[in-house]
Amino acid sequence: MAPPDKLPVTVVTGFLGAGKTTMLRALLQQSERRLAVLVNEFGDIGFDGSVLRGCSVCDGEATHIEGCRQGSQPTVVELANGCLCCTVQDEFLPVMLELLKQRQKLDGIVIETSGLAMPQPLLEAFRWPELRTAVTVDSVITLVDGEAVAAGHVVGNAAAVERQRRLDPQLDHLGSLEDLFVDQLRSADLVLISRADTLSEAALTSVRNRIRPHLRPGTAVVPSQQGQLPPALLLGLDPRAEPDLPAPGFPHHDDHHHAPVTSVVLNVPGAWQRPVLEDLLREHLTAMAVLRAKGRATITGKALPLVIQAVGPRLDTWHQATADTAAGLQLVLIGFAIDPDALRTALMACNDAPSASGTCKHAS
Repeated sequence: MAPPDKLPVTVVTGFLGAGKTTMLRALLQQSERRLAVLVNEFGDIGFDGSVLRGCSVCDGEATHIEGCRQGSQPTVVELANGCLCCTVQDEFLPVMLELLKQRQKLDGIVIETSGLAMPQPLLEAFRWPELRTAVTVDSVITLVDGEAVAAGHVVGNAAAVERQRRLDPQLDHLGSLEDLFVDQLRSADLVLISRADTLSEAALTSVRNRIRPHLRPGTAVVPSQQGQLPPALLLGLDPRAEPDLPAPGFPHHDDHHHAPVTSVVLNVPGAWQRPVLEDLLREHLTAMAVLRAKGRATITGKALPLVIQAVGPRLDTWHQATADTAAGLQLVLIGFAIDPDALRTALMACNDAPSASGTCKHAS
């Protein structure tokens, strides 16, 4: 598959102490991608940024745009002038525009928001004309402190969160921690329960039950241990290493906290009407509880293939800027015990190819 034309952005949110930096550190140690990491800080000391630069991936202490970016080493950019959702236009946009000047040297951008940031203002910024044609929000990942929620709290250290709140006088948007917790969950495409290895089966179930009512349909909840998850689950497949859409390998966990994550490659010949295809994907990816999907499809009457990218309930499609020789639909599905037969049948029924047969219930 040709690399996507838009630079993927992963937004990581969650309260202070939920495990965001631990997850990012593990991710940077495992991933071979060229990433820029934007860290939203408070106060005079950029703690998270220093921890990420000390993860044995990034050499040197540079935190600006011209920072370390040889090979897979990340550029770490600290946004230290207040809560990101309050400084989007003044600080975030200029940094993003500088990063986009280096588009060919990056495979993706990861943004770690402050624990007190509301995700929606940041997500709305990606609709600005300067950004919407150049980047795509790959996913919003919300981390939840499993131990705290199992104990009946939304945050493990409320006093530390309150100190963080006082460091930024611009935090006039913040109501109760419960309201912010709900907002972070509603914005999530994927929820990670940190410290799941410390929880009993009953406690883990109670955490799931506590957060499930606040999630959009199709949002997956995945337990994690010390932030260790396959990079492809968090960032999607590496566009530099998937010319034939291979299925990535994932570790199988035998304990009761982790179900095996598997992947399936789906190939269906033909062409589709774009609205019909998007409706089919939304319906079936949600029904299968797919964690991630990525691929391309031939669209009737269009010379350029449609790029498909989905994480939980988020589905984004756009036409690739360059043509390729592949035809039909090629899709990688990542999730738990995926069975794509129903999706394959629906795609064949709605196929615009002359040899297609069947009745498409989505046809206009």
